[in-house]
Amino acid sequence: MKQGLSKKETFVVGLMLFALFFGGGNMIFPPSLGQAAGTSVWLAIAGFLVTGVGLPLLGVIAIGLTGTDVQSLGSRIHPIFGVIFTVVLYLAIGPLFGIPRTGTVAYEIGVTPFLPEGAAKNGISLLIYTIGFFGITYWLSLNPSRLVDRIGKLLTPALLIILALLAIKTIATPMGVPQAPQADFQEGTFFKGFLEGYLTMDTLAALVFGIVVINAVKAKGITSGKSIAKVCIQAGLIAAAGLALVYLALGYLGATSVDAIGYKDNGGLILSSSANVLFGSLGNIVLSLAISFACLTTSVGLVSACGQYFSKILPAIPYKWIILALTVFSAVIANFGLTQLITFSVPLLTAIYPLAIVLILLSFVDRIFNRAPEVYALSLAFTGIVSVMDGLKAGGIPLGETGKFFNEFLPLFPEGIGWLVPAIAGALIGYAIALFRRPHLKAKVKGSH
Repeated sequence: MKQGLSKKETFVVGLMLFALFFGGGNMIFPPSLGQAAGTSVWLAIAGFLVTGVGLPLLGVIAIGLTGTDVQSLGSRIHPIFGVIFTVVLYLAIGPLFGIPRTGTVAYEIGVTPFLPEGAAKNGISLLIYTIGFFGITYWLSLNPSRLVDRIGKLLTPALLIILALLAIKTIATPMGVPQAPQADFQEGTFFKGFLEGYLTMDTLAALVFGIVVINAVKAKGITSGKSIAKVCIQAGLIAAAGLALVYLALGYLGATSVDAIGYKDNGGLILSSSANVLFGSLGNIVLSLAISFACLTTSVGLVSACGQYFSKILPAIPYKWIILALTVFSAVIANFGLTQLITFSVPLLTAIYPLAIVLILLSFVDRIFNRAPEVYALSLAFTGIVSVMDGLKAGGIPLGETGKFFNEFLPLFPEGIGWLVPAIAGALIGYAIALFRRPHLKAKVKGSH
């Protein structure tokens, strides 16, 4: 029995985790943020790094410390909540949105620039592409124990080389100088970046990918919970460092791109136009390769993680049939197009994202309150009330007088993080109730120190 992984093996796991996190969406958001923030790009990126890197890292560590999966974290409130929340989470970042998005982003940014306008819009080319894309995803996901070798040793180095070329060229021959911040970024720049980091959805993905890392480590003969947690932390730090460097480079690319390409409506257009300026006729080819590798690795990770979870709760159905259903369903959903996917998914993801954040943060301090379920339950309940309101607002549903009340009296609600104060209040009330119901809890807490 191995007691731990070598430095090289740990580094490969870290590369795998980086590649799983780094999908096409991650390449789109930092350039857009950079253009909008202009001369304030570094302050905006600092906020983006908190939610786009810091929280996902905490998510991986939380799963590594528990040694199991997100359902175990959710079960600290109640076993039924653990199952429901986990199923919703996997469906949201899996077949309902996350997996289909990998195919549509890869197609729209990596393929359509090379197609005639008519072919790009008739839907047949998207259908053909998604069949091939999700066919490869299915093949790579068939044997999850080899996921580290296939992604960590093959796909990730190729992705990193392409990203390095883009970053080096951007720094060596910048396209221009940052402009004045746009209106939305003239005030509260850090928090604007903080909220923009939500769009990566990597905190949700961390709760899914954590179990992929654990299983990959176990497949190499590591069974000690302490050793597995150590590898998860080290791999998480490697992935976080990689993500931070890429986000800094892409944010700088966006900030310095305005002189050469003007302002663009989204990060995809910024990237494709910038690639043409930086690399000439090879620009779109370089970008296409980067997007394809990024999206494929994320797709494989999501399918594998979802397949492993649903195999556990549906043991009568073989893993290969579950991932076949996931990839076929995702291919069908992907053909509705990226815009429709985002419109459908953003309200749901906005509602569950704060719940995942609070669950992760509580898991790090639960020794303080001796893992009292009242703390988890009330903190998550108060968070959920506000996050559901945020989800309705994101879906364009009028909130009426309730929305006005929240805007006026709930701190940070207009900024999109109104759930923070209720989460803290719920935790404190839950702790007080736990102490009242079980007075001996206070003594246990003191004893734990």
